[in-house]
Amino acid sequence: MASLTLLIATHNRAELLARVLDSLAGNPRPPGWKLQVLVVANACTDTTHQLLAARAQMAGWMHNPSLIWFAEPKAGKSHALNAAFPRIGGDWVAFVDDDHRIDAHWLTALTAAIASHPAADMFCGRVLPDWDGREPAWVHDDGPYRIYPLPIPRQDFGDQPCELTLDGPLPGGGNLVVRRDWLERIGPFRPELGPTGHDLGGAEDMEWLKRGLRLGARLFYVPDAIQYHYVDPARLRLPYLMRKAYLRSASVVAIEPGEARVPLYLYRKLAAYGLQALLSWRQTRRRYYLVRSAAALGEIAGHRQRGQVQLAQPSP
Repeated sequence: MASLTLLIATHNRAELLARVLDSLAGNPRPPGWKLQVLVVANACTDTTHQLLAARAQMAGWMHNPSLIWFAEPKAGKSHALNAAFPRIGGDWVAFVDDDHRIDAHWLTALTAAIASHPAADMFCGRVLPDWDGREPAWVHDDGPYRIYPLPIPRQDFGDQPCELTLDGPLPGGGNLVVRRDWLERIGPFRPELGPTGHDLGGAEDMEWLKRGLRLGARLFYVPDAIQYHYVDPARLRLPYLMRKAYLRSASVVAIEPGEARVPLYLYRKLAAYGLQALLSWRQTRRRYYLVRSAAALGEIAGHRQRGQVQLAQPSP
């Protein structure tokens, strides 16, 4: 019998954690699979501990897989995940974010893909915004001034299954499934690259995934394995959009190999975006150029951080 551990790191999100656990409970259990849910309560001060203690005692929860949890007092998602690695047994581990909702067919699609691709070491699926109709209309704008990427993660590589490589688009860590033996081969997440609490930083999952692919892991995309990301209305306000664009661009550029010197074209890009923002009277156009200006500033910051990130690169 194959086994799958569903790993969730959570920080002070008891209500959202209950939602993701409920959605997991709604997934039919695939025949021939043993399931375990492992939750790391990372520096939690809300009711997360009480919720997990109660859920662990619920008979029949999620068709009787075991739910175990532990507290990791050192704040930081990477610390939480790294602390969980030695506790994971079995064949596969699925990383599930605490602000996701799992589609009712997720487990079925995932286990079918594992059976169909015995040479695969990793799988990823779609992550779609969990829109509920309360979001502003501009988030659905696909015109020239659409905001990209949205601060609500969206991971969609099309309708066809395929293998993903370093040469193409890659997923984040919120809907990623990995052979357990690759946890040791890739090594720990780098805490200096990941978020602490609910801050906006985070490229630790991308750096970890690329490390695995460079070591030879094979990654397959499963379009029917879908998770939905919670939409926080606060993330759709301009200050958040700009800060997220800055931090995301900085973190993505910082982990790429290359020189720490800032290319001159980035300063030209920043000046052009800034000028367009100043000259824009329409809100849609001004918002677009302000967000692009923040992203350009992030690219500049990322180049300046490259030297420090590469010096801290762990040995394979």
